[in-house]
Amino acid sequence: MDSIDLSEQEVIRRQALNEIRRLGIDPYPAELFPVSVSTEEIKRNYSEEAKNYQDVSIAGRLMGKRIMGSASFAEIQDGKGRIQIYVKRDDICPDDDPTLYNTVFKKLLDIGDFIGVRGFVFITKMGEITLHVKEMKLLSKSLRPLPVVKEKDGTVYDAVKDPEFRYRRRYVDLVVNPGVRNIFIKRTRMIDSLRNLFNSYGYLEVETPVLQPIPGGAAALPFVTHHNTLDTPLYLRIANELYLKRLIVGGFEGVYEFSKDFRNEGMDRMHNPEFTVLEIYVAYKDYLWMMDFVEEMMEKAATDLHGTTQIPYGDQLINFERPFRRITMTDAIREYAGVDITGMDEDRLRGVCRKLDILIDKTMGKGKLIDRIFGEKVEPNLIQPVFIMDYPVSMSPLCKKHRKDPELTERFELIVNAKEICNAYTELNDPVDQRERFQEQLKLSEKGDDEAMYIDQDFLRALEYGMPPAAGLGVGIDRLAMIMTNQPGIQDVLFFPQMRPEKPTEAEDLM
Repeated sequence: MDSIDLSEQEVIRRQALNEIRRLGIDPYPAELFPVSVSTEEIKRNYSEEAKNYQDVSIAGRLMGKRIMGSASFAEIQDGKGRIQIYVKRDDICPDDDPTLYNTVFKKLLDIGDFIGVRGFVFITKMGEITLHVKEMKLLSKSLRPLPVVKEKDGTVYDAVKDPEFRYRRRYVDLVVNPGVRNIFIKRTRMIDSLRNLFNSYGYLEVETPVLQPIPGGAAALPFVTHHNTLDTPLYLRIANELYLKRLIVGGFEGVYEFSKDFRNEGMDRMHNPEFTVLEIYVAYKDYLWMMDFVEEMMEKAATDLHGTTQIPYGDQLINFERPFRRITMTDAIREYAGVDITGMDEDRLRGVCRKLDILIDKTMGKGKLIDRIFGEKVEPNLIQPVFIMDYPVSMSPLCKKHRKDPELTERFELIVNAKEICNAYTELNDPVDQRERFQEQLKLSEKGDDEAMYIDQDFLRALEYGMPPAAGLGVGIDRLAMIMTNQPGIQDVLFFPQMRPEKPTEAEDLM
């Protein structure tokens, strides 16, 4: 082993590991330990009258010890919760050899070690459901000490709160902060709720390429890599929209994908370079139908997770009961910014931004100028779910023009708690119009906009074969999970958020 700096506690644990081996005990056994029940099942179903659970086996981390002479109490934590165990020397030590209890259990086992125990359940005089241990086996020795966290009756009194520690060492965060595990369980249940709805409609879950020759489907800066065999650059996808619409061209009438997308942009409370997006496309529908569908999705997800449409988020109570408010982008800017942008060209929009003290730069076209006005003057006011509809053409290069106003598009975003959660269109299926829109994006790129869309010639070719009318939707799963689990930042709903490179330190944090 290379020379490493160890804390005092780590040195003690390695000495304990060596002593365990000297005693002939394998600290990392390969054979199966037969777990028969979870701690949660025991605590939910045990009956003193029925005297059930009289021969059970559980396994988990040792999370506390109270040594009391020849008998002691401890706590085991498995994937479902914690339970108290009662360990008596004469029960676990064979042939009058007290080594297993006096040496191994009392001195060499540490908080964080995995053990397996078999025994029977009873209730102590203090009224606590407890497992009386008849057999004990070490399953895995922990060489690093866990942060000490005090917990009683399911309440954590001094949880580890340092975000640098929690996000970087999520594996420890999940052990010492039990509530964190529930966040990710709810996230999975939320995705299951959406998936079950889509499947009930008969839509097909599919997979599309992560490595793409053209980073299309969104206005964003991509990550670039290189394929050696093909000797060609490839891009981590910024969106999967154009591939899913190819499948609509191919004859599928409803397809969806939960995808990992990647954008080489900033990191903050709402943005991670790698994130999860749901995209769904349905033939013979439009954005008005999709608004109704999104209302059904959100109401169902909230009810499935919480049994109610009213979800606490920070100091707000978000109500996902349908219908949601619907307002055009132009009307929203008029209402909250006091400006009517109808018919304004780029120069006039720049003047509006200067008047409203909105920071802009020369690379911004009409779309980004309007988006900046909306983001700074309108979005912060939108707390309850609201559909912002009918975006200007310059902001929506993949969206069909509005059936009543050719300056607008049939697009909406769902805003919740001042943040975009969903983005949806009546999809543009006119290949001539689509080519012109891509060419406009090319002009923006030449102007210095590094987020302007690339021209995807194969996608244009697909449209020329004919795509039926369709509606498409993208949902920011991470942001929706933040709302549904009442978490303040995207890092709190990602198991392993992107972090800056770790700085070497001489001692472990929180040890």
